[in-house]
Amino acid sequence: MLRKRSVFIIIFSLLGGFLGTAVWAEQSKTFGDYVVHYNAFNTELLQPEIARRYGIKRSKNRVMYNITILKKVLQTTGQPVTAKVTGHASNLNDQFKQLHPRKIVEGSAIYYIGDLRVTNKETLDFEFQITPEGEKKPFHLKFRQQFFTK
Repeated sequence: MLRKRSVFIIIFSLLGGFLGTAVWAEQSKTFGDYVVHYNAFNTELLQPEIARRYGIKRSKNRVMYNITILKKVLQTTGQPVTAKVTGHASNLNDQFKQLHPRKIVEGSAIYYIGDLRVTNKETLDFEFQITPEGEKKPFHLKFRQQFFTK
């Protein structure tokens, strides 16, 4: 578990300090030779200069999602890989929101980000199809998260 946490901390350190002093939880899922790290958080937590750099509006009514795909490599924290990432989110009222993840490359880090509008106490079911470069079948990542805007 400590090694997993170290990988996650390294990845987010490479992201340019997205969250500043904010607290966030590790979420990951293993798909064979790959580990997908993911999270979603309120964009108000972004440092203003980071939000500007990536064209993300800071607002209590917007959330950002972030996905990183690592290929397992023995005795390392894993190798970031390029992938085709598509997805959508739906709330408990079955309102559908198409997601448009953007690929970001910073040094050796590769991650996919996007943002969307939410309302207070809205619960979203995220679903992503992730196909690492060189793979034929996509991985299906699903997670649920509730957001608070007040």
